[in-house]
Amino acid sequence: MGTSHFTHFAAYNEWMNRKLYGAAAALPAERLHENRGAFFGSIFGTLNHLVIADLIWFKRIAAGVPGLASLQCLDALPRPTSLDQRLCTTLPELDALRVTLDAAIIGFCAEVQPGQLDGAFTWTSMKGIASTKRLGDVLLHVFNHQTHHRGQATTLFSQLGVDVGPTDLLLLLPEAA
Repeated sequence: MGTSHFTHFAAYNEWMNRKLYGAAAALPAERLHENRGAFFGSIFGTLNHLVIADLIWFKRIAAGVPGLASLQCLDALPRPTSLDQRLCTTLPELDALRVTLDAAIIGFCAEVQPGQLDGAFTWTSMKGIASTKRLGDVLLHVFNHQTHHRGQATTLFSQLGVDVGPTDLLLLLPEAA
């Protein structure tokens, strides 16, 4: 899988996050934080988890693939200690963190080279387990994880009668010549 695929995934990630955060901003705080039985409880909890997971993975990538200018901004961002840690208490704070992360992810996907994607990437999990996989395969996991939890979020919005609009990646892909 080439870098152009990841560029599409990064653009899709940002596009969907803008849609979700727009929908979230229209909800009263109590609905946003209401436990709806999702993996991370509420809509806010789900959005928060996505920020946490992206922070964890892209901080790992920044450490494992040094010299990436696109990920230097992550140094100033928090290092999560659990998958459900509350990084922010308000939606605007979480949204600002999401915007910074999405810009870094887009920058990374533009900067990463095919040889880096094919290379071995080693990290240690939060449980202390070391793993080595191809960086491109790890990125597939990261983007799939985002899609999985954004799907949960759209379901939670739907349960509240909020339509986030179309969600298909196909809508962002350019027409073939």
